[in-house]
Amino acid sequence: QVRLVEFGGGLVQLGGSLRLSCARSGIIYGSNAMGWYRQAPGKERGLVATISSGGSTNYADSVKGRFTISRDNVKNTVYLQMNSLKPEDTAVYYCNLVTGPYAFWGPGTQVTVSS
Repeated sequence: QVRLVEFGGGLVQLGGSLRLSCARSGIIYGSNAMGWYRQAPGKERGLVATISSGGSTNYADSVKGRFTISRDNVKNTVYLQMNSLKPEDTAVYYCNLVTGPYAFWGPGTQVTVSS
């Protein structure tokens, strides 16, 4: 059974940085894409960034130049380095894995940016 667990959320001031990690347990076969999504209060969950097995990345326009997604395929972990954080980045951040027709989600981690 595939499980995802996020680490690294917390409270940070405007302009600060945080690094989120998402560890995967369980075996998957074939290629996969991992990513980060976020959901702010009263809003729908939306894409932050994704990364393929081969390392191709995709970012939401709102985080380009500030956030960096990376993955360690040996450690089965995906990271999100978040710099120059803004209050509008406040949300619950969810880790996601897609492989074939299957999608898996972590429970989420809260990120709060104070002004």
